[in-house]
Amino acid sequence: MYIVVGLGNPGPQYSMNRHNVGFMAIDTIADQYNFPPFKTKFSAQVSEGKIGHHRVILCKPITFMNLSGRPVAELAKFYKIPVDHLYVLHDDLDLLPGKIKVKKGGGAGGHNGLRSIDSCLGQDYWRLRLGIGHPGFKEAVSGYVLSNFKSSDEEWLTDLLSAVACEIDTLFDSDPGKWLTKVHLRFQ
Repeated sequence: MYIVVGLGNPGPQYSMNRHNVGFMAIDTIADQYNFPPFKTKFSAQVSEGKIGHHRVILCKPITFMNLSGRPVAELAKFYKIPVDHLYVLHDDLDLLPGKIKVKKGGGAGGHNGLRSIDSCLGQDYWRLRLGIGHPGFKEAVSGYVLSNFKSSDEEWLTDLLSAVACEIDTLFDSDPGKWLTKVHLRFQ
């Protein structure tokens, strides 16, 4: 069994924020694989289904970004899922819009959602970094991540989320590098 977590903030006022691209990815995956409706469990929106031949829990913590670690840790403990079966989709300021990277472990890079998960579970989980670009200077970061994507972002964002969802089964079955290559090929 695997847990795929999308990071974001709960509430309709945040739904199109750049910081919520992780939630958007989870919703796209749920639609792609016909997951049942999300239910609230462990302070998260959770849906359990199958991707390929794997049982997968999709998770959107509803504790706000800075406290994402607790619900993720509670889910992992309850289902006895090892940390290397945890995949976290999150926004990344250091990547250009539409770029993605995947890595296991590492630091939080200033991302409070990752910092919270690190404090609860350690750092040995998979991070699926979804580029949102940088506003240009540090003082503008908070306002930038909490602002909505522009209408001009809609095409690349929709294509990226679709590519991530369509190839997610590759992630569990092979090297994450192969998943990344397949997403890039589909996205281009």
